[in-house]
Amino acid sequence: MRDAEDFDTFYATSSRRVLAHVAMMVGGRAEAEDSVAEAYLRAWNRWHRISRYDNPEAWVRQVAYRHAVSAWRKAVNRLYAHRRDAGDGHVEALSPDHVAIVAALRRIPADQRRVIVLHHLVGLSVAEIKAETGVPAGTVTTWLARGRRAMAAHLSDNETDREHRDV
Repeated sequence: MRDAEDFDTFYATSSRRVLAHVAMMVGGRAEAEDSVAEAYLRAWNRWHRISRYDNPEAWVRQVAYRHAVSAWRKAVNRLYAHRRDAGDGHVEALSPDHVAIVAALRRIPADQRRVIVLHHLVGLSVAEIKAETGVPAGTVTTWLARGRRAMAAHLSDNETDREHRDV
């Protein structure tokens, strides 16, 4: 219990200074708060060792600053990757067939949808689907057949078929 009291005292006496320092270094209080919280959590998890340092506050301050910089770098890298992948910003329109297939897939049971996608879109064989899902091969083939029939009903161009299906 002595460690908890020591840590609480350490936190109470140092946290405002550490937060102020990190906020000034990274330019924002919200980012600093997240990083300081992470640093104090790490300090608590290692308190038996860190409490013996000459200056535990310096350790927390350094960890908080490094955490903030790391978070900033990750954000910059994500932004850079997003801009790089966006290219010229032109996105191909979805074909009517693609939209119809996705809509039909959403209307069939999840098990059938999964095997249809694995077989027809991913290109797995029945044996590979069996290995991946743990479902017996006979069940996979049954779900494929039922899924195809269910999708065919949703993909029909015949207006009469749609009227009967909606009744």
